[in-house]
Amino acid sequence: QVQLIESGGGTVQAGDSLRLSCAVSERTRSKYAVGWFRHAPRKAREFVAVINWTGGSRTYADSAKGRFTISRDNAENTVHLQMNSLNPEAPALYYCAAIGTDTFLPVRPRLYAFWGQGTQVTVSS
Repeated sequence: QVQLIESGGGTVQAGDSLRLSCAVSERTRSKYAVGWFRHAPRKAREFVAVINWTGGSRTYADSAKGRFTISRDNAENTVHLQMNSLNPEAPALYYCAAIGTDTFLPVRPRLYAFWGQGTQVTVSS
């Protein structure tokens, strides 16, 4: 069982930066990939970024490339999502999710077994 807790959300202005963090419980010895997803009201949950167990491989959504960076510190059991040059958007929940794999980098939400409760991000114009 993996438990995840997101933090770092808030309300910022367009062009600002935010750093989201995902604290992962220590109850598992399995290797796992961690992804970030965004869920806006009345829209489907959408992929943002994913990082593999070692941190050596990452995949980003096209909308995140060049602006967002996903990283992880396995010693601290934490995954971060640095978001720069944020675009105006309606309030959305950002979730981190985990899947037990040491190589696979899934982008589809339904493939992830464990989810956090989300942290809200609002970017005003």
